[in-house]
Amino acid sequence: MVAFGTSGLRGLATDLLAGPGYAHVSAFAAHMLFGAGIAQGGAVLVGCDRRDSSPDLTRQALAALVEARLRPVYCGILPTPALALRNITLGVPAVMVTGSHIPPDRNGLKFYRPDGEIDKADERAIAALASESSAAGMPALASLPGLPAPDGEALRLYVARYKAAFAEPILKGKRVGVYRHSSVASDTLADLAAWLGAEVVPLGESGEFVAVDTEAIDASTAGRLENWSRTQRLDAIISTDGDGDRPLMTDESGKVIRGDALGLLASLFLKADAVVTPVSSNPGITASYGFEVIRTKVGSPYVLEEMDKAVAHGFRHVIGFEANGGLLVGTPVDVGGSVLAALPTRDSVLPILCAFAAAHAAALPLSKLVGDLALPVCVSGRVENYARADSDRLMANLRDSRDNIRLFLSDLGLLSRVEDIDGLQIYLEDGGMIHLRPSGNAPEMRCYASAKTAERAAALLQAGLSRIERFPASFGGV
Repeated sequence: MVAFGTSGLRGLATDLLAGPGYAHVSAFAAHMLFGAGIAQGGAVLVGCDRRDSSPDLTRQALAALVEARLRPVYCGILPTPALALRNITLGVPAVMVTGSHIPPDRNGLKFYRPDGEIDKADERAIAALASESSAAGMPALASLPGLPAPDGEALRLYVARYKAAFAEPILKGKRVGVYRHSSVASDTLADLAAWLGAEVVPLGESGEFVAVDTEAIDASTAGRLENWSRTQRLDAIISTDGDGDRPLMTDESGKVIRGDALGLLASLFLKADAVVTPVSSNPGITASYGFEVIRTKVGSPYVLEEMDKAVAHGFRHVIGFEANGGLLVGTPVDVGGSVLAALPTRDSVLPILCAFAAAHAAALPLSKLVGDLALPVCVSGRVENYARADSDRLMANLRDSRDNIRLFLSDLGLLSRVEDIDGLQIYLEDGGMIHLRPSGNAPEMRCYASAKTAERAAALLQAGLSRIERFPASFGGV
């Protein structure tokens, strides 16, 4: 199945290459020509990640744009936010070929209007146009030319943006590991860390695509990070997901810093007066930190929509972030006297740099800097290969009555309240919380839990996951 999810079009690579990928790029081109007033012959930027299927899907995307009488500009393998920065700066559309963090047998497409990410209305229009088209006119892969030499300007300007804003050697004397795996941002991170004075230690480069989900780091990866930190005597490890729009960062012990904590640190460092973040982010992020907090459904289109509203309401420093750590800058922000232009798409580099800068300014190790935020402990997990029909039945059952929710909770604690912004957030009287949400782009159920202690949060998560797994066996209850 190929469909739009929380951020972009996703599906099995074989399905996308069989026609839907080409059809959706053609539909995007038509939407830009007739819906956004882009002239024939106009430029469209195209980039991709390191998946095995990405070169072929990129070749199809380039062919679809040429067929639509547009002028594709191939920007090469680069972080999604680098492509977005260039697309917004030039005011031209863009297509990023990437499945982000999902497994290597899948892929996807992210579309950008001249002013940034498409919204849900754009998604509906593109999907409708794609459904009307036929793959019969799609050229055979064997007939398509190879990828052209990339235009490197987008990546160059992206790196220059941060070198201008973070010019002091704040990492002098520090050893920083860069977990390279198959991230398109690994060279960028190494370059910037060295620019800031760090001794850079490359780690874990892979010739095969590695699906790193920064919102749900698996135990094996967490163990590798801690081992590297200890054996290499590192002050931090930095990385991203596959397409470089979600940060991964550890403290000096190798412990992963949650993405929402990175988002909070960046919001404080950038002096935000309004913060927009989904319900999946830490529930401890409130107005007590000195800014307005606006909660949304999960997905960057929803965050962007509320950021636009915040700007319209007069907020001057609007920052958005997701639980995965991707940071969206809705207004120009000042960094040490240098003004960073707005970049309203998920970015992995800025939250990492803000955390380093904040730790340097406070003369604190990263662990202490994060600890001083005093956030509830949050953990997350997922049940993979969980049919969407089962997810829908589970959610319908729990929404049907409070008694069903109490049955799901069983001995976990007393129900306090329920919120239903996106999935169900089930709050307990002891301050704990379980959030259940079907994934928007994969056959899996996500579970988030928070509590005052790590032990309680872990127990709630494990209980939530096990009860999700048991549910399909008996749809009348758990």
